[in-house]
Amino acid sequence: MRDEQVEELALRAAGGDGPALDQLLGTIRPQVLRRCARFLPCYQDAEEATQDVLLQVARNIGRFEGRSKFSTWLHVIIANCARQTYRSLKRRAAEQAHALPPVDVPDPRTTSVIAGSRLDLLDALELLESERPELVAPMVLRDICQLDYAEIAGHLGLPEGTVKSRIHHARTRVRETLLA
Repeated sequence: MRDEQVEELALRAAGGDGPALDQLLGTIRPQVLRRCARFLPCYQDAEEATQDVLLQVARNIGRFEGRSKFSTWLHVIIANCARQTYRSLKRRAAEQAHALPPVDVPDPRTTSVIAGSRLDLLDALELLESERPELVAPMVLRDICQLDYAEIAGHLGLPEGTVKSRIHHARTRVRETLLA
């Protein structure tokens, strides 16, 4: 399905068209799964995040006003849900570590360069969010979702120069964290 058709479906769904929402969710699911898999190292985790994204889209489609592209709105939801899934998995793992006897589970950081890099990046983003939350969204939208600066500026309601500056500062902080 072409981007224009997806945008039209999104506008119809936002207007309360139930069949359009069903079709929209079915259409975007593969793309959402691919995007979530860019964040999360395990396919099952990406599937969990995908379900959260689709649920958020279904619940909040009425808030989509069409001022920005639907794909931009969707990327923000994907980034937020994938990061929330990671935080939830991390919290569950910590709780299980205290509740159960130790089990020798391989650390993805040592068994897979790609998985380890993703986890390190998510940890760095979590640290950045606790220190400078305003820097996270622009960097995620640019470097992970691959939106252009104008789209990011429009979605966040910021001047393009501010977006570029925040991305630069975010990259610097994340680089420092990753190299530490």
